[in-house]
Amino acid sequence: MPRITVNGQSHDLDVAPDMPLLWAIRDHLNLTGTKFGCGVALCGACTVHLDGEPVRSCQIQVRDVVDRDVTTIEGLEGKTAKAVQGAWQRLDVVQCGYCQSGQIMTAVGLLSANPKPTDADIDNALDGNVCRCATYVRIRAAVHEAAKELA
Repeated sequence: MPRITVNGQSHDLDVAPDMPLLWAIRDHLNLTGTKFGCGVALCGACTVHLDGEPVRSCQIQVRDVVDRDVTTIEGLEGKTAKAVQGAWQRLDVVQCGYCQSGQIMTAVGLLSANPKPTDADIDNALDGNVCRCATYVRIRAAVHEAAKELA
């Protein structure tokens, strides 16, 4: 029975160790902010943080996160997260919203590693996060606004 830590809480899961983390999060912990998109790590809808780094939860097995810290959109906190989420709201980034938890998780990861990203840095970091509503211009603006707030 794998024991994993999600959003600071430890959970013993009665799941196969090779279950994708995404399904453990959504179906067993009922944290549905992390979305299923493509299932092959191409769209970024399932992005969570693993030890503070954005990763695709559809391609990571539960056994790979034992003794590591997983953070989902529900558990995202801190100065950078607050700045990103505030910028997202102020600039009204969201349209349908389906991809936005993955976008925000990736943006927080970017700003945690690079507090002053250029347009190219933002485009590179968020390149693997697909938004079918094409809110990319607003996403980039929100990342810049969050960076400005954090400066």
